[in-house]
This record gives sequence, structure tokens and C-alpha cells, in this order.
Amino acid sequence: MPRTKQFSEEEVLQKAVELFWRKGYSATSIQDLVNYLGINRASLYDAFGGKKQLFDKAYKSYKKTNINFLANFLSKQSNVKKGLLNLFEFPINASNFQESTRGCFTVNTTTEMIPEDALIHELLIENKNEVEVVFYGFLKKGVERGEISPEKDLVKIASFLYMMLNGIMVIGKVNPDKHYLLSIVETSLSILD
Repeated sequence: MPRTKQFSEEEVLQKAVELFWRKGYSATSIQDLVNYLGINRASLYDAFGGKKQLFDKAYKSYKKTNINFLANFLSKQSNVKKGLLNLFEFPINASNFQESTRGCFTVNTTTEMIPEDALIHELLIENKNEVEVVFYGFLKKGVERGEISPEKDLVKIASFLYMMLNGIMVIGKVNPDKHYLLSIVETSLSILD
């Protein structure tokens, strides 16, 4: 008779994200996962197939959560420039109040696993494209409301915003000074003027 799972897959994935984010893929052992996730080795292999498969599923879960957060957050902003400034304050505040070495899970994954891992590479490109689509939609609303000139290249600006968001998360690890980072964001957002 097959055993039933004694854990929530979504909770395990969230905890796996936390551990991989903190330690990185290579530095996380199967024993680290067993200890941190609170499931035995056999259950881990049965449910996820192993460390790499668990990482892939954990990153997919993280990516989906982040895209949903971004879309939801921006949908509640009434002004494009102010909304983007509000958005960029999240990683800036995180660099000041969280473990300063943690950074961004996507950036960390990119630097650790590219170019060797084709699936992760594909997921990272997918993430970039999805984030840029969300930014583009938000910018388009700004054009419709008269906040941004219709002459602006929204596709390029959406790509720029993606690069800036990731760049802020990297620079925040090096120099977490909030005023410095906000001044960079404010200067960068002048692209919308």
C-alpha cells in the first residue's frame, strides 16, 4: 500500500527557496535539505526526484510568486513614476534590513548556474520576458493616462527597468546606503520624462 505524503509540497518548495537562496545551489547538500525541510531523504526523492529537480521546481514556484507580486503591486499604483519608485524601494529596504549577502534569488541563480544549466537558463529568460511584459503593460497605462509620452519606446524602457531592478539588488549588496540607491533610481526614472 503506497504511503501518503505527510507534507505540503508548496510549503516544502517555499522552504527550499529559502535554503537555496541563502546557501546557493552548489553549497546546499541533500542532508541540508533533509534537515531544513523536515522531510526524510526517501520522501524528498519520491516527491521531487532529487536536489536538482527540487531546485528547478522551487525556482519555478519563486518565479511565479514574484511575477504575481509585481503585477499585483503595479496594478495598484496610480502614477507610473511614483509606482516604480515605490517598487524599487522594496529591494533597497531589503538591502538595509535583511541579510545583506542574500541579494536576489534570480540574480544569484543566474550568476551561479549560467551557462552550464540549460533548463535554468530557459527559466531565467522566461522570467526576464514575463517581468518585461508586466513593466510594458504598466508603462502603456502611463501613456494612456498622459503620464508618459507616446513617443517613448516602451519595450526598451521595460527592458531597462528589468535591468535596473536586478542591478539595484546587486549594488545593494555592495553599498546598501538607502539615500545613494534611491538617488540612482530617481535619476534613472528620468527616462520617463
